[in-house]
Amino acid sequence: MNAVARALWFIETRLADVLSFDEIAEAGCVSRFHLSRAFGAATGCSVMGYVRRRRLSVAARALADGAADILSVALDAGYGSHEAFTRAFREQFGLTPEAVRRQRHLENIGLMEPMNMERTFIDDLEPPRFVDGPALLIAGLSERYTGDTSAGIPAQWQRFVPYIDKVPGQVGQTSYGVCCNADGAGSFDYVCGVEVSDFANVPEPLVRLRIPAQRYAVFVHRGHIAAIRNTLNTIWNRWLPASGIQVADAPDFERYDERFDPCTGMGEVEFWLPVQGEVGNAAPTE
Repeated sequence: MNAVARALWFIETRLADVLSFDEIAEAGCVSRFHLSRAFGAATGCSVMGYVRRRRLSVAARALADGAADILSVALDAGYGSHEAFTRAFREQFGLTPEAVRRQRHLENIGLMEPMNMERTFIDDLEPPRFVDGPALLIAGLSERYTGDTSAGIPAQWQRFVPYIDKVPGQVGQTSYGVCCNADGAGSFDYVCGVEVSDFANVPEPLVRLRIPAQRYAVFVHRGHIAAIRNTLNTIWNRWLPASGIQVADAPDFERYDERFDPCTGMGEVEFWLPVQGEVGNAAPTE
Protein backbone atom coordinates (compact mmCIF):
# COMPACT_ATOMS: atom_id res chain seq x y z
CA MET A 1 0.00 0.00 0.00
CA ASN A 2 1.42 3.41 -0.97
CA ALA A 3 1.58 6.50 1.23
CA VAL A 4 -1.59 8.13 -0.07
CA ALA A 5 -3.60 4.90 0.23
CA ARG A 6 -2.43 4.56 3.85
CA ALA A 7 -3.29 8.21 4.52
CA LEU A 8 -6.76 7.81 2.98
CA TRP A 9 -7.44 4.72 5.05
CA PHE A 10 -6.36 6.56 8.20
CA ILE A 11 -8.58 9.56 7.36
CA GLU A 12 -11.63 7.45 6.55
CA THR A 13 -11.36 5.35 9.70
CA ARG A 14 -10.98 8.43 11.90
CA LEU A 15 -13.09 10.97 10.05
CA ALA A 16 -15.08 11.81 13.18
CA ASP A 17 -11.92 12.36 15.27
CA VAL A 18 -9.64 15.37 15.55
CA LEU A 19 -7.02 14.91 12.82
CA SER A 20 -3.75 16.75 12.25
CA PHE A 21 -1.57 16.76 9.17
CA ASP A 22 1.33 15.37 11.20
CA GLU A 23 -0.76 12.37 12.30
CA ILE A 24 -1.85 11.68 8.74
CA ALA A 25 1.73 11.91 7.40
CA GLU A 26 2.89 9.55 10.15
CA ALA A 27 0.17 7.10 9.16
CA GLY A 28 1.36 7.36 5.56
CA CYS A 29 4.94 6.58 6.70
CA VAL A 30 6.38 9.53 4.78
CA SER A 31 7.38 13.13 5.44
CA ARG A 32 4.91 15.99 5.38
CA PHE A 33 6.53 17.25 2.18
CA HIS A 34 6.27 13.85 0.45
CA LEU A 35 2.64 13.32 1.45
CA SER A 36 1.69 16.83 0.39
CA ARG A 37 3.04 16.31 -3.15
CA ALA A 38 1.84 12.73 -3.52
CA PHE A 39 -1.63 13.47 -2.16
CA GLY A 40 -2.11 16.45 -4.46
CA ALA A 41 -1.04 14.37 -7.47
CA ALA A 42 -3.49 11.63 -6.53
CA THR A 43 -6.54 13.63 -5.50
CA GLY A 44 -6.22 17.18 -6.83
CA CYS A 45 -6.70 18.62 -3.37
CA SER A 46 -4.72 19.14 -0.20
CA VAL A 47 -4.77 16.61 2.64
CA MET A 48 -6.73 18.79 5.04
CA GLY A 49 -8.92 20.04 2.18
CA TYR A 50 -9.92 16.42 1.54
CA VAL A 51 -10.69 15.94 5.24
CA ARG A 52 -12.85 19.08 5.23
CA ARG A 53 -14.76 18.06 2.08
CA ARG A 54 -15.36 14.53 3.33
CA ARG A 55 -16.69 15.79 6.67
CA LEU A 56 -19.00 18.27 4.95
CA SER A 57 -20.23 15.51 2.64
CA VAL A 58 -21.06 13.30 5.63
CA ALA A 59 -22.83 16.29 7.17
CA ALA A 60 -24.82 16.87 3.98
CA ARG A 61 -26.06 13.27 4.05
CA ALA A 62 -27.17 13.67 7.66
CA LEU A 63 -29.03 16.87 6.83
CA ALA A 64 -30.73 15.34 3.79
CA ASP A 65 -31.87 12.51 6.08
CA GLY A 66 -33.60 15.13 8.24
CA ALA A 67 -31.15 15.69 11.13
CA ALA A 68 -33.04 17.46 13.89
CA ASP A 69 -30.19 19.58 15.25
CA ILE A 70 -27.92 21.41 12.80
CA LEU A 71 -25.54 22.43 15.58
CA SER A 72 -24.95 18.76 16.46
CA VAL A 73 -24.16 18.06 12.81
CA ALA A 74 -21.79 21.03 12.79
CA LEU A 75 -19.98 19.79 15.90
CA ASP A 76 -19.66 16.29 14.43
CA ALA A 77 -18.09 17.86 11.32
CA GLY A 78 -15.49 19.64 13.46
CA TYR A 79 -17.00 23.14 13.55
CA GLY A 80 -17.41 25.02 16.80
CA SER A 81 -20.42 27.09 15.83
CA HIS A 82 -23.49 27.07 13.61
CA GLU A 83 -22.15 30.17 11.81
CA ALA A 84 -18.75 28.68 10.94
CA PHE A 85 -20.38 25.47 9.72
CA THR A 86 -22.93 27.34 7.59
CA ARG A 87 -20.19 29.46 6.00
CA ALA A 88 -18.03 26.42 5.12
CA PHE A 89 -21.05 24.40 3.95
CA ARG A 90 -22.24 27.16 1.63
CA GLU A 91 -18.75 27.66 0.21
CA GLN A 92 -18.52 23.94 -0.53
CA PHE A 93 -22.00 23.26 -1.89
CA GLY A 94 -23.60 26.61 -2.74
CA LEU A 95 -26.49 25.88 -0.37
CA THR A 96 -27.08 26.42 3.33
CA PRO A 97 -27.46 23.48 5.72
CA GLU A 98 -31.07 24.52 6.30
CA ALA A 99 -31.79 24.36 2.56
CA VAL A 100 -30.42 20.83 2.26
CA ARG A 101 -32.35 19.63 5.29
CA ARG A 102 -35.49 21.22 3.85
CA GLN A 103 -35.15 19.70 0.37
CA ARG A 104 -34.41 16.18 1.74
CA HIS A 105 -32.26 15.10 -1.24
CA LEU A 106 -28.67 15.47 -2.55
CA GLU A 107 -29.34 15.58 -6.29
CA ASN A 108 -27.93 19.12 -6.59
CA ILE A 109 -25.01 18.51 -4.22
CA GLY A 110 -21.52 17.54 -5.38
CA LEU A 111 -20.36 15.25 -2.59
CA MET A 112 -16.75 14.24 -1.99
CA GLU A 113 -16.87 10.45 -1.89
CA PRO A 114 -14.04 8.29 -0.50
CA MET A 115 -11.22 8.22 -3.04
CA ASN A 116 -10.34 5.12 -5.05
CA MET A 117 -6.54 5.23 -5.33
CA GLU A 118 -6.39 3.00 -8.42
CA ARG A 119 -8.69 4.98 -10.64
CA THR A 120 -6.18 7.48 -12.06
CA PHE A 121 -3.11 5.27 -12.48
CA ILE A 122 -1.77 4.71 -15.99
CA ASP A 123 -0.46 1.29 -16.98
CA ASP A 124 2.10 2.31 -19.62
CA LEU A 125 4.40 4.60 -17.62
CA GLU A 126 7.84 4.49 -19.19
CA PRO A 127 10.81 3.86 -16.87
CA PRO A 128 12.70 7.06 -16.05
CA ARG A 129 16.22 7.96 -16.98
CA PHE A 130 18.46 9.28 -14.21
CA VAL A 131 20.12 12.64 -14.76
CA ASP A 132 22.65 14.71 -12.84
CA GLY A 133 21.08 18.10 -13.45
CA PRO A 134 23.20 21.25 -13.22
CA ALA A 135 22.22 24.30 -11.21
CA LEU A 136 19.58 26.41 -12.95
CA LEU A 137 18.63 30.07 -12.73
CA ILE A 138 14.91 30.48 -13.48
CA ALA A 139 13.08 33.76 -14.04
CA GLY A 140 9.30 33.68 -14.16
CA LEU A 141 5.92 34.36 -12.62
CA SER A 142 5.16 32.82 -9.23
CA GLU A 143 1.87 32.04 -7.52
CA ARG A 144 1.13 30.15 -4.31
CA TYR A 145 -1.34 27.27 -4.44
CA THR A 146 -2.77 24.39 -2.51
CA GLY A 147 -4.09 21.22 -4.06
CA ASP A 148 -7.53 22.84 -3.82
CA THR A 149 -6.55 25.91 -5.87
CA SER A 150 -4.04 24.43 -8.34
CA ALA A 151 -6.62 24.55 -11.14
CA GLY A 152 -5.40 28.13 -11.56
CA ILE A 153 -2.02 27.02 -12.94
CA PRO A 154 -3.09 27.01 -16.65
CA ALA A 155 -4.21 30.64 -16.31
CA GLN A 156 -0.84 31.48 -14.76
CA TRP A 157 0.88 30.03 -17.84
CA GLN A 158 -1.29 32.25 -20.04
CA ARG A 159 -0.09 35.28 -18.10
CA PHE A 160 3.52 34.20 -18.52
CA VAL A 161 3.44 33.45 -22.29
CA PRO A 162 3.98 37.12 -23.34
CA TYR A 163 7.31 37.14 -21.44
CA ILE A 164 8.80 34.17 -23.29
CA ASP A 165 11.70 35.19 -25.57
CA LYS A 166 11.66 38.66 -23.98
CA VAL A 167 13.35 37.90 -20.66
CA PRO A 168 16.85 39.45 -20.57
CA GLY A 169 19.50 36.74 -20.56
CA GLN A 170 17.10 33.93 -21.54
CA VAL A 171 18.87 30.66 -22.30
CA GLY A 172 17.29 28.54 -25.03
CA GLN A 173 13.58 28.01 -25.74
CA THR A 174 12.69 25.58 -22.96
CA SER A 175 10.12 26.61 -20.35
CA TYR A 176 9.86 25.27 -16.80
CA GLY A 177 6.98 24.74 -14.39
CA VAL A 178 8.64 24.53 -10.97
CA CYS A 179 7.04 23.39 -7.70
CA CYS A 180 9.00 24.68 -4.70
CA ASN A 181 8.76 26.08 -1.17
CA ALA A 182 6.17 23.54 -0.05
CA ASP A 183 5.14 24.07 3.56
CA GLY A 184 4.19 20.47 4.23
CA ALA A 185 0.52 21.33 4.72
CA GLY A 186 -0.32 21.39 1.03
CA SER A 187 0.75 24.89 0.00
CA PHE A 188 3.50 25.39 -2.57
CA ASP A 189 4.89 27.99 -4.97
CA TYR A 190 4.53 27.30 -8.68
CA VAL A 191 6.86 29.22 -10.99
CA CYS A 192 6.27 29.44 -14.75
CA GLY A 193 9.66 30.42 -16.09
CA VAL A 194 12.62 30.18 -18.41
CA GLU A 195 16.31 29.65 -17.74
CA VAL A 196 18.48 32.76 -17.68
CA SER A 197 22.24 33.24 -17.66
CA ASP A 198 22.04 35.66 -14.69
CA PHE A 199 19.53 37.68 -12.71
CA ALA A 200 21.07 41.11 -13.37
CA ASN A 201 18.38 42.47 -15.66
CA VAL A 202 15.34 40.37 -14.80
CA PRO A 203 12.43 42.85 -14.63
CA GLU A 204 9.51 42.94 -12.24
CA PRO A 205 7.09 41.25 -11.74
CA LEU A 206 9.24 38.22 -12.55
CA VAL A 207 10.78 36.33 -9.62
CA ARG A 208 14.26 34.83 -9.47
CA LEU A 209 14.64 31.18 -8.49
CA ARG A 210 17.89 29.25 -8.01
CA ILE A 211 17.64 25.48 -8.40
CA PRO A 212 20.79 23.77 -7.10
CA ALA A 213 22.55 20.94 -8.90
CA GLN A 214 20.58 17.79 -8.20
CA ARG A 215 20.10 14.19 -9.31
CA TYR A 216 16.71 13.51 -10.91
CA ALA A 217 14.54 10.70 -12.15
CA VAL A 218 13.18 12.05 -15.45
CA PHE A 219 9.83 10.83 -16.76
CA VAL A 220 8.06 11.64 -20.03
CA HIS A 221 4.35 12.48 -20.19
CA ARG A 222 2.89 11.95 -23.66
CA GLY A 223 -0.42 13.24 -24.95
CA HIS A 224 -2.49 16.19 -23.78
CA ILE A 225 -1.20 18.24 -20.88
CA ALA A 226 -4.62 18.02 -19.19
CA ALA A 227 -3.86 14.38 -18.35
CA ILE A 228 -0.51 15.05 -16.69
CA ARG A 229 -1.98 14.59 -13.20
CA ASN A 230 -2.57 10.92 -14.01
CA THR A 231 1.09 10.57 -14.91
CA LEU A 232 2.20 12.38 -11.75
CA ASN A 233 -0.11 10.27 -9.62
CA THR A 234 1.37 7.10 -11.12
CA ILE A 235 4.91 8.35 -10.47
CA TRP A 236 4.31 9.41 -6.87
CA ASN A 237 1.96 6.63 -5.79
CA ARG A 238 2.86 3.56 -7.85
CA TRP A 239 6.38 3.89 -9.30
CA LEU A 240 8.02 5.58 -6.30
CA PRO A 241 6.85 3.14 -3.60
CA ALA A 242 7.88 0.19 -5.78
CA SER A 243 11.29 1.70 -6.58
CA GLY A 244 12.52 2.09 -3.00
CA ILE A 245 14.03 5.43 -4.04
CA GLN A 246 13.89 8.42 -1.71
CA VAL A 247 12.67 11.82 -2.89
CA ALA A 248 14.98 14.74 -2.14
CA ASP A 249 13.55 17.84 -0.46
CA ALA A 250 14.19 20.01 -3.51
CA PRO A 251 12.15 21.63 -6.30
CA ASP A 252 10.59 19.33 -8.88
CA PHE A 253 9.61 20.63 -12.27
CA GLU A 254 7.97 20.10 -15.64
CA ARG A 255 10.20 20.80 -18.63
CA TYR A 256 8.54 22.02 -21.84
CA ASP A 257 10.79 21.95 -24.91
CA GLU A 258 10.21 21.79 -28.68
CA ARG A 259 8.35 18.48 -28.32
CA PHE A 260 5.41 20.27 -26.67
CA ASP A 261 2.90 22.42 -28.58
CA PRO A 262 1.53 25.12 -26.23
CA CYS A 263 -1.22 26.02 -28.72
CA THR A 264 -2.83 22.57 -28.72
CA GLY A 265 -1.59 21.30 -25.34
CA MET A 266 -0.31 18.17 -27.09
CA GLY A 267 3.15 16.64 -27.18
CA GLU A 268 5.75 15.44 -24.72
CA VAL A 269 6.54 17.00 -21.33
CA GLU A 270 9.30 15.87 -19.00
CA PHE A 271 8.80 15.65 -15.25
CA TRP A 272 12.02 15.93 -13.24
CA LEU A 273 11.70 14.34 -9.79
CA PRO A 274 14.59 15.10 -7.38
CA VAL A 275 15.99 11.94 -5.79
CA GLN A 276 18.72 11.12 -3.31
CA GLY A 277 21.14 8.26 -2.72
CA GLU A 278 22.50 5.79 -5.23
CA VAL A 279 19.80 5.35 -7.86
CA GLY A 280 21.37 3.83 -10.93
CA ASN A 281 23.65 5.28 -13.51
CA ALA A 282 23.05 8.97 -13.97
CA ALA A 283 23.24 10.33 -17.48
CA PRO A 284 24.52 13.78 -18.46
CA THR A 285 21.96 16.46 -19.18
CA GLU A 286 21.18 17.52 -22.72
